[in-house]
Amino acid sequence: MPQTPTPQSEDSSSILQPISAGVVAALVGFTSSFAIVLTGLRTVGASPTEAASGLLALCLTQAVGMLWLSRRFRQPITLAWSTPGAALLAGTGAVAGGWPAAIGAFLAVGFAVLVTGLWPRLGALIASIPTSLAQAMLAGVILPLCMAPVTAFAASPAAVGPIVVVWLVLQRYSRRWAAPAAFGVAALVIAVSLARGDGSIAPADMIPRIELTVPQWTWQALVGIALPLYIVTMASQNIPGTAVMKSFGYVVPWRSSMTVTALGTIVGAPAGGHAINLAAISAALAAAPSAHPDPNKRWTAAFTAGWAYLVLALASAALATLVAAAPDGTVETVAGLALLATLASSLASSLRNESDREAAVLTFLIAASGVTILGIGSAFWALVIGLAIRWALTSTRQGH
Repeated sequence: MPQTPTPQSEDSSSILQPISAGVVAALVGFTSSFAIVLTGLRTVGASPTEAASGLLALCLTQAVGMLWLSRRFRQPITLAWSTPGAALLAGTGAVAGGWPAAIGAFLAVGFAVLVTGLWPRLGALIASIPTSLAQAMLAGVILPLCMAPVTAFAASPAAVGPIVVVWLVLQRYSRRWAAPAAFGVAALVIAVSLARGDGSIAPADMIPRIELTVPQWTWQALVGIALPLYIVTMASQNIPGTAVMKSFGYVVPWRSSMTVTALGTIVGAPAGGHAINLAAISAALAAAPSAHPDPNKRWTAAFTAGWAYLVLALASAALATLVAAAPDGTVETVAGLALLATLASSLASSLRNESDREAAVLTFLIAASGVTILGIGSAFWALVIGLAIRWALTSTRQGH
C-alpha cells in the first residue's frame, strides 16, 4: 500500500518546490541567452573584458531588483536582461563614438524607462505602436543571427554539427534545455580547440570584475541604438511580461517595476549592461502553478532566482573568456539557435493582422538589410518607414 505523506514531508516539499523553480528559472534564463548578450555587446564595440563586465553588471542589477520586488510585493516578479535588445545590438553594429557612445545610449534607455514608469502617457504611446511593426523590426534585426548556424555549418561542419544535433534532440524532448545544452556542446568544442593549442586562456581572465566606461552621447547612438532598444525592451519584454503575470492572476506594480528596472539599467550601464526589464518567457517558470500550488507562496521562486543570479554572476568572466576563445562560428551558432523561437514568434505576430502585412513585410526587409543611413542603423529606419507606409496605406483604404 502507498505510504501517506507525513506533515513534515509535505512541508519540506512545499518549501523545496518554489526554490527549485527559482533555480531552474535562473539557469534557463542565463544559459539560454548569455551568448546573445556577449555577441551584442562585442558588436557595438566592447572589448572581451568590457563585454564580461556588462554580463556581470546585468546579473547583479537584475538579481537585486528581483530580490527587492518579490519580497516587497510578495509576487513572483522575475527580471531579465533584454535578450531582444541584445539581438538588436548584434544587428546594429558599431556607431559613431564607439563603445562610450553605446554606454551613453544604454543610460538614455534607463532614463526613458524611468520616465515611462512615472508618466503613464509615455507607456501608452509605446503600447500604441502596432505590434505587427515592432515584431517585424525585431524579426528583421535577428534574421542575420538566425542564419549564422547555416553559414557556420557550411564552413565548419565538424565543429558546428554536434551543437545543432544536440539542440535538435532537446527540441523534441525538453525545449527548455535545448539552448543550454547547445552551449554545453559548444564549450566542449572550445575545450578541444584549446587543447590543440589553437588558443590560450589566462587565469586572470576568469576572475569577474567591473570595467567602467565614461559615457559619451552622439545623436547617431541615441537614434540608432537608444530609441530602438527602448522600444524593443518595452514592446517585447515589459508589456508582454505584465501580460504573462496577469495570466497567472498577478497584477504587476507597474510604476515600481519600471522604476527598479530603470535604476538597474542606469546603474549597470557604465559597466556595460545594456538593459534589464520584466521577464516575459521565463516569467512563467516562477509564476506558474508548477512553482507552488499556492499563488501566495510563489514569490519565493523569484526570490530564489535573484540569489541564483548572484551566484551565476561569479561565472560571467569565465564564460565570456570561453566565448572569446571559441572557434569561428560556434558561439554564433548557439546564439542563432537560441533566437529561432523568437524569430518564429515575431514573424507570426507581424503577419497576423492582414491589413498591416505590406507595412510589416517592408519593415522586416529594411531591418534585415542592415543598411546604415546618416550613421543610423536599419532598426530605426525600418520602424520609421514601416509606420509611414502603414499610415499611407490605411489612409488610402479609408479614402476608398
